[in-house]
Amino acid sequence: MSATAVTPHPLSETAVDDPDFAERYRAMQARDARFDGQFITGVHSTGIYCRPSCPAVAPKPSNVTFYLTAAAAHEAGLRACKRCLPDAVPGSPEWNLRDDLAARAMRLIADGVVERDGVPGLAARLGYTPRHLTRVLTAELGAGPLALARAHRAQTARSLLTSTSLPVADVAFASGFGSIRQFNDTIREVYERSPLEVRASARVHERGGGRSRAVDRGRPGPADLTPTTEVAVDIDPGVVRLRLPARPPFDAAGVFGWLAARTVAGVEQVSTTPDGSPRFRRTLQLPGGPALVGFTPGGDAQSPSIEVEARLTGLSDLPPLVARVRRLFDLDADALAIDTALSAEPAFADAVAAVPGIRVPGCLDPHELVFRALIGQQISVAAARTALGRLAAELGERLAGDDELHTLFPTAAAIAQRGGEVLRGPAARIRTIVDVAARLASGDLVVSSDRERHDLEARLLEIPGIGPWTAGYVAMRVTGAPDVLLTGDLALRNGAANLGLPRDARELARFGARWAPWRSYASMHLWRAS
Repeated sequence: MSATAVTPHPLSETAVDDPDFAERYRAMQARDARFDGQFITGVHSTGIYCRPSCPAVAPKPSNVTFYLTAAAAHEAGLRACKRCLPDAVPGSPEWNLRDDLAARAMRLIADGVVERDGVPGLAARLGYTPRHLTRVLTAELGAGPLALARAHRAQTARSLLTSTSLPVADVAFASGFGSIRQFNDTIREVYERSPLEVRASARVHERGGGRSRAVDRGRPGPADLTPTTEVAVDIDPGVVRLRLPARPPFDAAGVFGWLAARTVAGVEQVSTTPDGSPRFRRTLQLPGGPALVGFTPGGDAQSPSIEVEARLTGLSDLPPLVARVRRLFDLDADALAIDTALSAEPAFADAVAAVPGIRVPGCLDPHELVFRALIGQQISVAAARTALGRLAAELGERLAGDDELHTLFPTAAAIAQRGGEVLRGPAARIRTIVDVAARLASGDLVVSSDRERHDLEARLLEIPGIGPWTAGYVAMRVTGAPDVLLTGDLALRNGAANLGLPRDARELARFGARWAPWRSYASMHLWRAS
């Protein structure tokens, strides 16, 4: 589908001449929930925008424009539908599937870069001028970076207003607004209510029994940046609880199992809740300071989610935390499309049926992931855990307040300075790790979710001691690349042989070309089969 807004010719009775419009219009007529979050239906005759599965009567094609972002709908003067709440869906998979400038910018905007560094900082991260970036985003997504970031701030503010008792002034600054006046003006413009009216309407809605009553909770925000997040603030200052929706089907057990097998002592911990659900906790450095976060699976098969509990240094860290958790659990993956494509391969049919909705785990800290990949090369997962635990114990910053989770994963600067004293193993590998740490600390090497994937792999391969497996693994997990087949991985090739597929790396690469653009998910099935 095209990235830009899709509108039929005003004089045409149908949009059959525009395949993008026709495809989206058919999905809207069928009220197909699989497309919720992937695009937005703007209805100009009523002045609203909806999710594709909205139960309202389908509008005429001549009255419809399809948008990829709610910010673009806002720019067109549309308000959110009170009936379908178009932000109450997982995020769009577009921003991980695509690797162009617009998608990379969206990943950074969701991480709060505009709030921290402004549009010039966002443009500098992407390697373009602010003017060029604004021109590209407006052409591709229907809104510039300021409008997209404002929609992101408004949604964060709405979540805090409707689900917490935080003072309005605290909500304003926690959401990234620079002043109370700016906050009030934006909320009134986006939701057509004052902040207190947004909060009051949500409470009326809750007393009425939820979404079954047609009570306005205020105009929902952008489905594209911050999917509906239910937030509750504990009595304990700095503690928040969030529910992040996932696109079904969702193999939560697979992601928790992956994380559990790779826990680092003092940094991460795995346990079980009283109802038998897995629970994963860890320390994490966020832009505002250290945090302690915990995750458990929630919801049901039709509406899966991840429950998050976080003790933050400040609530301004909430938006970047949400973005990183969504990447860690791959919540926005188009699981139905992936499963349909892979199950067409006879060798994967049973695997997909047994584990629908498999995910590619992302990461919360890109630098940490680089060191996990480098230290884990050519050794077992257990041996890597031991080495990483030793590194964290020696070089990680100590935290107070928790007996079992008391250490932040070491920074690149700390590893560059003292890694040679702590790391064990082949001297060449240690030199590579320390070299990479120095490059990361100095900014000579940038590893982040906004990097263009092939460029990131190329930069990593330039470093002595880094091969294709490490570069591909880092690109897959840091940027969410959906189409990486790590044929250099022995366990993956063993899994391929177990499924009757070629074991030889070159043969497997040639054979696996048919799985594009979902080869990262094929890799997860092959690892599981091993």
